[in-house]
Amino acid sequence: MNDRPSTPLLDQVVWPSDLRALKPDQLRQLADELRQEVISAVGVTGGHLGSGLGVVELTTAIHYVFDTPQDKLVWDVGHQCYPHKILTGRRDRIRTLRMGGGLSGFTKRAESDYDPFGAAHSSTSISAALGFAVANKMQDRPGKGIAVIGDGAMSAGMAYEAMNNARAAGNRLVVILNDNDMSIAPPVGGLSAYLARLVSSREFLGLRDLAKRLARKLPRPLHNAARKTDEFARGMAMGGTLFEELGFYYVGPVDGHNLDQLIPVLENVRDAAEGPCLVHVVTQKGKGYGPAEAAADKYHGVQKFDIVTGAQAKAPPGPPSYTNVFAQALIAEAQRDPKVCAITAAMPSGTGLDKFELAFPDRSFDVGIAEQHAVTFAAGLAAEGMRPFCAIYSTFLQRAYDQVVHDVAIQNLPVRFAIDRAGLVGADGSTHAGSFDVTYLAALPNMVVMAAADEAELVHMVHTCAVHDSGPIALRYPRGNGTGVAMPEIPERLEIGKGRIVREGRQVAILSLGTRLEEALKAAEALEAKGLSTTVADLRFAKPLDEALIRKLLTSHEVAVTIEEGAIGGLGAHVLTLASDLGLIDNGLKLRTLRLPDIFQDQDKPEKQYADARLDADAIVDTVLTALRHNSVGAEARA
Repeated sequence: MNDRPSTPLLDQVVWPSDLRALKPDQLRQLADELRQEVISAVGVTGGHLGSGLGVVELTTAIHYVFDTPQDKLVWDVGHQCYPHKILTGRRDRIRTLRMGGGLSGFTKRAESDYDPFGAAHSSTSISAALGFAVANKMQDRPGKGIAVIGDGAMSAGMAYEAMNNARAAGNRLVVILNDNDMSIAPPVGGLSAYLARLVSSREFLGLRDLAKRLARKLPRPLHNAARKTDEFARGMAMGGTLFEELGFYYVGPVDGHNLDQLIPVLENVRDAAEGPCLVHVVTQKGKGYGPAEAAADKYHGVQKFDIVTGAQAKAPPGPPSYTNVFAQALIAEAQRDPKVCAITAAMPSGTGLDKFELAFPDRSFDVGIAEQHAVTFAAGLAAEGMRPFCAIYSTFLQRAYDQVVHDVAIQNLPVRFAIDRAGLVGADGSTHAGSFDVTYLAALPNMVVMAAADEAELVHMVHTCAVHDSGPIALRYPRGNGTGVAMPEIPERLEIGKGRIVREGRQVAILSLGTRLEEALKAAEALEAKGLSTTVADLRFAKPLDEALIRKLLTSHEVAVTIEEGAIGGLGAHVLTLASDLGLIDNGLKLRTLRLPDIFQDQDKPEKQYADARLDADAIVDTVLTALRHNSVGAEARA
């Protein structure tokens, strides 16, 4: 039921220049066809749906009014950019979204001149648009910076840092606040729309400018009073006082689905003579598609689905996801210990903490898109005797690294970091891959870093975190489902820094960290078939290392291979350093390290990504055989 819709007007639009050739009364039909094309495409590919449907009219209006790509349009996060991609020369590839070799699910500079700034993390748009605006101003070139930022992204401090600096851009900066949850504005009606058009009009701005110039000639107390009266009057009528204090001329709220309201306001803002402007637009997430409008999450992220019914393709039954296992294990710990609490940064469902919140609402905290605050908040809780779990995706924890170092590690506070989406993440690509957490965490004094090899190990590690009060501890686990192992009835407290032997052998040792253990065991079977007796160890800890186990394996096997789902500088680097410190390098140690390649990998199926990264069983076997051949040749040469 995913046949392509009839789109006669959209078929005429390949580039925004084609859009601008249309008559204003044709834009409503174009937007309707654009919405149907988005629904049809995402029904085939899956991806972010509700956010894109909510900005169809806004996308149409921006490209109609502004001179993109000379005017630089920056979408915050970028997950709402599918309509934008369709209107900017990429419609012929829109059904390759999030696939290997296809279009990214976010904006991407390498993909189009109409994507001037790549984004997939939140709250960067105003800073980037400000950079474009000021650069054009300094070089005396035309072009504005236009940032479209959602109300949720305004919970991050970075947005306000950028706005506080926005005066430098003059009238080159336009910020469009996409309020799709009614969290800021009252309902939009005819009066508010009229006021928005009025205060953004050239005539009003001209009169206001004249009043300003006259007020400057008044004595200072009267001048200040006049300025405050102007701000207060517009703040009372329309809101926006906070933005005015930050130096923006506030316009809104505007109905984001009414093109007759949107276009005149954007034209007025485009032609404004001075100062940065903020346009407050109210939209409905999932707009125009019944199943999305009715869904609690507005179909934020979807699998492939049937367009008529909205029914999403269901994954075949299998083991529970790591995220769900973590959530249930944490709930069990909280039932045993009233000091256990949980923090997330605007990702309650993504981290499983929505389930924890249902069980323990008073011990669950969603701090918004504010990872820095989340970490330091957790540090404060820990300093006062609570046992906080800070559940954040690996790629988002990067945003709070200074707080991890300064507020947690230096003070040796027992904050528990539950790091979801560790390793490669498939369709979300490089921006969401958890590639670096072992590298950036294991470098810190006082930090303990664990990685779960399967869902049973994850349960043990959650318990180990809960009872670890001597300093910070981190637990990493991947996106997706577990391996189907039996789950423990009672969790075990793991000894810090101690690994385990999973399979005994004599010639080859594979030292695994995390869920590559399954591939390590497959490789061991293949090597045994070639007559090579193979040991497989699950190290469990990247820091502290199990030095006794590692030394035993390195000195009792012909070849040793480390494997991890992380970048250079992680487990392999630490094992090599240990081997060097122990003097094993001087004894002709045959040690190889397998880790993610030194590139940002594009989206694809996870198994394909890991094969490309040479982190599968075949790569382990090839690495061992190559090492043995190399050493055999070396031995013959020495003889």
